[in-house]
Amino acid sequence: MVTIKRIIVLGSGRGSNFQALIDAERKNLFPGRIITFITDNPNAHAIERARKGEIPFFIIDFSLFHNKNQYEEKLLETMLSCAPDLIVLAGYMRIVGEKIVKQFKNHLINIHPALLPSFPGLNAQLQAIEYGVRITGCTIHFVTEEMDAGPIILQKEVYVDENENVESLAEKILAFEHKCLPYAVKLFCEDRLIINDRHVKILPRVS
Repeated sequence: MVTIKRIIVLGSGRGSNFQALIDAERKNLFPGRIITFITDNPNAHAIERARKGEIPFFIIDFSLFHNKNQYEEKLLETMLSCAPDLIVLAGYMRIVGEKIVKQFKNHLINIHPALLPSFPGLNAQLQAIEYGVRITGCTIHFVTEEMDAGPIILQKEVYVDENENVESLAEKILAFEHKCLPYAVKLFCEDRLIINDRHVKILPRVS
């Protein structure tokens, strides 16, 4: 029997993927519960989404800390206090440190707006347009110490139009992120993901 997983979401901005997860939970699309939202940005619009969703949240303002290590110590302390089964990086704009990655190995996932390993890091949509690719997309992957390089759970392709700009491409990719991220969370919560080195096997659903 699948137990209800405890989920933390980390974000830094408007929180549209966070909202997609809130909506999916309300529709019972995965056996999990978003117990906490954490942001490094006191002005993140995602905070209002947490309020409306009646989800507890923590604002750990990066600017109030002397360095990244102090910030991440507080972040780790907060995350551990919530006893999560899964941590989802949904528009979290900081590289997660080694200590946190090791603490939550194979329980920490990220969504990236490109088909990794192509175009890692910031401005993935701009990178895709400047490179001239015809197909890009989004990737949900487990987080490792190396940026945007963990085992891949899901990918979805998006075609790049001839006259595409960064904004239009970002919106096209985002529409698929809103579908793929809740599905990846569903797979995790149903214990259907098996990691073998760099490969992630998706187990069939048990009826």
